[in-house]
Amino acid sequence: MTAAQRREQLLVVGRTLFAQKGYEGTSVEEIAASAKVSKPVVYEHFGGKEGLYAVVVDREIRTLLSAVEEALTTADSSPRALVELAALALLDYVETSTDGFRILVRDSPTGQSTGTFASLISDIASQVEHILVAEFRRRRLDPRTAPMYAQMLVGMVALTGQWWLGSSRTFKKADVAAHVVNLAWNGLSGLERDPHLDTPLP
Repeated sequence: MTAAQRREQLLVVGRTLFAQKGYEGTSVEEIAASAKVSKPVVYEHFGGKEGLYAVVVDREIRTLLSAVEEALTTADSSPRALVELAALALLDYVETSTDGFRILVRDSPTGQSTGTFASLISDIASQVEHILVAEFRRRRLDPRTAPMYAQMLVGMVALTGQWWLGSSRTFKKADVAAHVVNLAWNGLSGLERDPHLDTPLP
């Protein structure tokens, strides 16, 4: 293998092990054994387990943030449609990058200030904020509270995604998104009896 191929192989192996066992439960020995290399090879490419973990987490965060950003830049979408698209983008990630999502929702290594689930939620919420600011102004609500509502909305979708992943996905993704948006958009006092997405699925 070339150095680039070996690095990629270690990232794939590390991602799988971190998803299965978590950061603390995974050792450099296991990573090396799974990749059929010696421990020094892992240290050579990443400086150790923490370096490998940081690259894996960074990739997952960029993948998820990119998907949400793409959903939120859809032209001519109504505010509700944008909320629906953002919810679907996050649930798409849960469905297609299950290992990555498992890694993101686990605790990060001690002392690591970036790449935590909370910081990821905050990053996504900052992208949702502008939608809520515009909608709050239109409804003559205080736009200064929009960042707080963005955190609530994204946190609700992310935690629901975590629950959905652990429930063997007994509900279809579109149904989960519809119920999340139902609560987020209508509130408990205005829940629709049979919620559905207004946005056509791709």
